[in-house]
Amino acid sequence: MLPGNQTDVSEFLLLGLTDDPELQSLLFYLFLSIYLATVLGNLLIILAVISDSHLHTPMYFFLSNLSFTDIGVITVTIPKMLVNIQAQNQSITYIGCLAQIGFALVLNGFENFLLAAMAYDRYVAICHPLRYTVIMNAHLCILLIVLPLFLSTVAALLHSLMVLRLSFCKDLEIPHFFCELAQVLKLACSDTLINNLLLYVLISLFGGIPLCGIIFSYSQIVSSVLRIPSLGGKLKVFSTCGSHLSVVSLFYGTIFGVYISFAIAESSRKTAVASMMYIVFPQMMNPFIYSLRNRDMKQALKKLVGRIPSFLNLCHLLWAR
Repeated sequence: MLPGNQTDVSEFLLLGLTDDPELQSLLFYLFLSIYLATVLGNLLIILAVISDSHLHTPMYFFLSNLSFTDIGVITVTIPKMLVNIQAQNQSITYIGCLAQIGFALVLNGFENFLLAAMAYDRYVAICHPLRYTVIMNAHLCILLIVLPLFLSTVAALLHSLMVLRLSFCKDLEIPHFFCELAQVLKLACSDTLINNLLLYVLISLFGGIPLCGIIFSYSQIVSSVLRIPSLGGKLKVFSTCGSHLSVVSLFYGTIFGVYISFAIAESSRKTAVASMMYIVFPQMMNPFIYSLRNRDMKQALKKLVGRIPSFLNLCHLLWAR
């Protein structure tokens, strides 16, 4: 790298979570296990929803999209970190860094709206049960997927184009395990005021609007449940949205925890460790939450797992031929 300002950046350096070689080896196997468990768990959720006709409902349609998004979020970040640890190389290309920024923004923005769509689905199911099939029709479900995905993609492209106009200094070390937009902006030598303003505006829109939608939906659900006279009826209704409420609490709880840690952390490396929580933890736990707390999902997963031996026997016979 040449000293001074430079616009034509070839690569950044991802400092990761630690410089200790022994800890890096431990982190490699830990995150490899987490990555494989996350991909397998979410993939099983998707296959269970596809294979079981009883799960072809709006709630499970949104759930399968959530699982696909969780696979994407962790795939954008963790494999590159594993490759860098294994190769003892901290570099990431400029294009690769922009790609990480773009995909991370798309997937995280989309997940916010997806959780809001799932909350709205529960609101309609509980507060307007007789009109549920009319309101939550196929066209609306597809719109609730396509529109947020389109808006998230446009926002991510806008951010990426705004990063392209920046020039960077000779210090291109990112104290993180992936290219987080806020950390990349700190390395720029040119004025980043517009970039930061755009970042705050889009965080407010893509975080605030879905969160307000979730709060509104659950306030209406709670109001409706409180009017049910029997305790058993109340518990039965709450059980239909317990899994989603757990996922929402985990998702936003880890994000708020990360931002609190940003305020009190003494070093950038500690903020990277904190950021790991919302990139890794919710994506890994979501399949467990839905498979353990949802009876229909348990049954679908049992059927799916039961078909695996038959599928393997069929593959063996075809291979033998």
